[in-house]
Amino acid sequence: MIKIMFFAQIRELVGISQLFVENKYTDVESLRRSLINRGSQWAIALDTNTLLSSVNHTLVPMNYHLTDGDEVAFFPPVTGG
Repeated sequence: MIKIMFFAQIRELVGISQLFVENKYTDVESLRRSLINRGSQWAIALDTNTLLSSVNHTLVPMNYHLTDGDEVAFFPPVTGG
């Protein structure tokens, strides 16, 4: 099982803050692509141009290998002003 967390604008677009899925993904990118198939709001939210990901609280690239029990988070870049 993989726990997925959504933060900030991504959470607002997909309408949930967390989700649990079976571990059938080789990496973060395959998980992201699967989630995009849930609809247009998911595709907008998980666009790679503005997306950061972490696994178990560490920033990772999209090709990071997933294992059972991982916690994946998707969030936009933090900006300051």
